[in-house]
Amino acid sequence: MKLVCDRIALSDALALASSVVPTRTTAAALSCLKFVARDGLLTISATDTEIGISTPVASVSISDEGEALIPADKLNQIVRASEDSTLSIDVNAKNVAVIKGQDSTFKIFGHEPREFPGVQAFPASKIEFETTAGMLGRLIHRTLFATAVDNSRYAINGVLVDRKGKKVRLVATDGRRLAVAKGECTRAGDGDAPQCIVPTKALNVLGKLLSDPDDPVAVARQDNLLIVRVGEGADAATLATRLVEGSFPPFEDVIPKEHDKRVTFDAGELTSAVRRAEILTNEESKGIRMAFGATQLVLSSRAPELGEAEITVDVEKYEGEPMEIGFNPKFIMDVLKVIDSPQVIIELKAPNKPGVIKAGNDFTYVVMPVSL
Repeated sequence: MKLVCDRIALSDALALASSVVPTRTTAAALSCLKFVARDGLLTISATDTEIGISTPVASVSISDEGEALIPADKLNQIVRASEDSTLSIDVNAKNVAVIKGQDSTFKIFGHEPREFPGVQAFPASKIEFETTAGMLGRLIHRTLFATAVDNSRYAINGVLVDRKGKKVRLVATDGRRLAVAKGECTRAGDGDAPQCIVPTKALNVLGKLLSDPDDPVAVARQDNLLIVRVGEGADAATLATRLVEGSFPPFEDVIPKEHDKRVTFDAGELTSAVRRAEILTNEESKGIRMAFGATQLVLSSRAPELGEAEITVDVEKYEGEPMEIGFNPKFIMDVLKVIDSPQVIIELKAPNKPGVIKAGNDFTYVVMPVSL
């Protein structure tokens, strides 16, 4: 295999593929990236056996087609350290990769390409729905932050994907909060698709693939795999991931249906107020008090041996009786960071009942209160 490629394009593709490469593995092939140069196109693949990715590289000139299996770590370091605009890669029959720049030459001892486990090809006959990268990326961004980390309930270490007709929603929870984001498919299969739980790591990688909001995205299921194609034709990238086994919690039962208090805020003003109130909290006093009134919200916090804070923010509209409730400010800030609407609505029932934060008709966030 022999080729010359744009260094920046190569670096971007390597960074994306390397995000799947396991940091520790006894299988040498899994610590490598597979290069396939064929039909004028260079594709780089990586897998940790749970998640696999295959991505094309732009701006490549191929003089000899072929395949190579090159250790990811050193190749990444070489490409990042280079200041050349282009790099040449030449891999001989003994799997030695020679990377040349204007004033540098590196040799990396690779492995036999046949040792690479491979990445599941996209099964075009099993497409469940199609959408755009912008829409799917938005749903991922609005839910991924609420997943559990290192929780023994493995089913909530991922995001639920639920499609009914041309409506799709992603749902995430860690047991103390719940995020539900809804969107539209451009095309969908007949009927409803079975629900599935996608691992958090896979969605983190997928989010990086969805850089161009106009890219078409197709989602397919095959056995216990979810396979996503981003782009079209030979230039499309593919991500395949094993699904999380187990049952997702009955999240619809968690979303409160009856609230008698409804508050409308300017999203930017509320974000600023919560950020400032969070300053004087610590591990012992994680909560902030939120006193809702007809025209203002007063946020207060205090931390022993640190001090106290009080911030006032105007309410655009308030329906209901005044009420005080405590929340973990991190959980409020996390959701405000992913809301891109100018207004945010908070619905409340009682100080010991969950609060609901909404942005438009397509995003709902349920958060448990804390005692103060």
